[in-house]
Amino acid sequence: MSAPVTAVPPAPAGFDLAAERARTPGCATGHHFNAAGAALLASDTVEAVIAQLRAESLHGGYEAAKLAADDLAAVYTRTAGLLGVEADEIALVESATAGWQRIVSALRLRPGDRVLAARSSYVSSALHLLAAERDTGVRVEVLPNGPDGATDLEALERTLRTGPAALVTAAHVPTSSGLVEPAAGIGALTAAHGVPFLLDATQSLGQLPVDMPALGCDLLIGTGRKFLRGPRGTGLLAVRRPLLERLAPQAPDVRGARWTAERSWELAPDARRFELWEAAHALRLGLGSALADLHALGPATVFGRLSALAARLRERLGAVPGVRLTDPPAAGGAIVTFVVEGLDASEVQRRLALRRVYLIAVPADHGRWDLEPRGLAKVVRASVHVYTDDGDLDALVEAVAEIAADAHGHGTDRGAQAAGPGAEAATASASRPPAHLPRTRPARTSANARRDAVVVGLGVHGGAALRQLAERGLDVLGIERFTAGHDRGSSHGATRMIRRAYPHPDWDGLVDTAYRAWAELEEAAGTRLVEVTGGLYAAPGERPDPLRGPGCRTVDREKAARIFPGLRLPEGFTAVHDPAAGIIDARATLRAQLALAERAGATVADRTRVTGWRPDGDGVVVRTADGEVRARRLVLCAGPWMPDLVPSLTPHLTVTRIVNAYFAADPAGPLGPGGLGSFSVDLPEGLLYGFPAADGRGLKAGLDSGPAWDPEADGPAATDAELALLTRAVQRVLPGAGPVTESLTCLYTMTPDRRFLVGEVPGVPQALLASACSGHGFKFGPAIGAALADLVCELPRPDLDFLSPARLVPGGAR
Repeated sequence: MSAPVTAVPPAPAGFDLAAERARTPGCATGHHFNAAGAALLASDTVEAVIAQLRAESLHGGYEAAKLAADDLAAVYTRTAGLLGVEADEIALVESATAGWQRIVSALRLRPGDRVLAARSSYVSSALHLLAAERDTGVRVEVLPNGPDGATDLEALERTLRTGPAALVTAAHVPTSSGLVEPAAGIGALTAAHGVPFLLDATQSLGQLPVDMPALGCDLLIGTGRKFLRGPRGTGLLAVRRPLLERLAPQAPDVRGARWTAERSWELAPDARRFELWEAAHALRLGLGSALADLHALGPATVFGRLSALAARLRERLGAVPGVRLTDPPAAGGAIVTFVVEGLDASEVQRRLALRRVYLIAVPADHGRWDLEPRGLAKVVRASVHVYTDDGDLDALVEAVAEIAADAHGHGTDRGAQAAGPGAEAATASASRPPAHLPRTRPARTSANARRDAVVVGLGVHGGAALRQLAERGLDVLGIERFTAGHDRGSSHGATRMIRRAYPHPDWDGLVDTAYRAWAELEEAAGTRLVEVTGGLYAAPGERPDPLRGPGCRTVDREKAARIFPGLRLPEGFTAVHDPAAGIIDARATLRAQLALAERAGATVADRTRVTGWRPDGDGVVVRTADGEVRARRLVLCAGPWMPDLVPSLTPHLTVTRIVNAYFAADPAGPLGPGGLGSFSVDLPEGLLYGFPAADGRGLKAGLDSGPAWDPEADGPAATDAELALLTRAVQRVLPGAGPVTESLTCLYTMTPDRRFLVGEVPGVPQALLASACSGHGFKFGPAIGAALADLVCELPRPDLDFLSPARLVPGGAR
């Protein structure tokens, strides 16, 4: 049976899911289920870190620390409030493991001392204890679990009665499952026997209530990077009085001790005795920002939402054939673990990452006391957070269902069923053609043999379609009238922009698909194609159709100047900040797609002009100067030459000539990657767009407008007037730019509504097209290629209805 399709449980009253996602830039880059490893940072947390680093660069590290003294002190106060202790019982450290090692060392364990450790103990903690057992004679006793998989409290009590113990330790939530240990029960027993209780709250802080007095724990360690949503490199250690006064670090530091005489010193009276002088203040301020966010949401609200989300995910995954949940009965909170029968967990993780679903595989040697007795070599771990939404759960369950079906030879239907009605056909069909199309290329028995598909035009969309069709086992021919990578059309040049900011929600699904498709293309090509720089897209404040999008937020000109110091917006302008925006390596993309297509068996014919085509029964005939080619399906990606091939579209398409130029700029200065990302600004001269000086050629900029142009005409160099206009626009908002060093032109094919045409040629279902990308289509290249391959394989793509050519020529003939 398939996993039932139901929505995520309603958010708690007062919880704004859209707001949480909007201030979490990582939501724009995929479906993230690794909060138990390193949760997505909120934009305010990132800005807190950057602001302190910038202050250090301007004022010096010591001076910046003094300026931030109140904010740094607030980190202790917020941490103490979360744990129910006093601020002077808190030490800030570099990681949970650093805190563990300092506090256990301060206990000065001796030969024969008994340490009672729960099976939930983390690998680093267990290794430290085992090393102490080997090197100093400490006795480490691993506590048994009860039938529910948690520490057996009755067994713990019997063990405590057998003799004195120096320490009891447990992980509140282990790294290897969603188990929640009975911490309060352990604390009550240790208190009754006068034994210190060290709780590893690394996986519970930020997702479960952690009140030290209520739990009865004397010592606690935690990290900032997991459910607290703080930066990596932050951790905390809490030591409650009166135990605090009895513990001294084995290696005092100037932060925690004062050198009083030649051979004597005094420890700090508080938990800061466990700190080191050298600390990343920027990261600590980021942790403080994350703690403030948690306080604003309310820990109880977060706990309720995360528990409900994980319970729903556990239910849905448990209903997928071939998937086995591995959480013990005492599981709860935000973590869900499972295996796909017959597949290594790391392979499941890899296949999910190709779909931009991110989680982790936990091997037994990270939790051997837990996993090994349960016969588990490795598990897949998914963890939710407040930014997780219905689409994320659907994406994970759909992908796992498809992977499980692949592993057991069940086909693709289960994956689509598990995902629900909103599932994307592209994911469900990415690797296999339907049964009625051949999986292997047929033998070519004559010149009139019919191919499965012909792709005309091998720019970014045609190349992507050619690759997708070849990798699905189709016999496909790609025809290009010039040479690959030519400069006569719309796909040439060094760079293109990728962003999530769009004026209408219709684009959101395709944008998300595109980001996943780029990640998959990079994986397949073995090369990096997208560099995330962040982006700012600015316009006058009264603009009627402002940009927006998942993970994006509006900023004023002052905040924009802090994000991109190289960009200076005019008065009255606002900008949309898209942290997931970036720069695409256009040349490498074209090369990679064609190389992958040919590797999969596609045939490429360049310097071959298509002179016409016609329907032929259930297929098509394509005419070239070298003769005719027959195919089941035709895919037209001819860019500016589309009006020649589909005359019915001619009244609706306008080909324009666009000028771009490079301006002298220091890549180490404010117009380099350190002070600028991708950008656009709506100016009186036109929409100015561009990229930082990152490729050794300077700042690249262009204006998104130009004269109508005949693609058959020669493309002359940019005129002095065109470059003067572009220079004025650049100088208006990029004052550090130097003179023009080189220029280039390209052609845009525009529709009146600036939306693409993707779908059947009006009136000819055997022919498909992708065209009129209106200057913003390159970023969708791999996704549109996959969509065209789906349509060739007769797989529906209702998500592309808003781009259908039928909106311009309803039912029209070609």
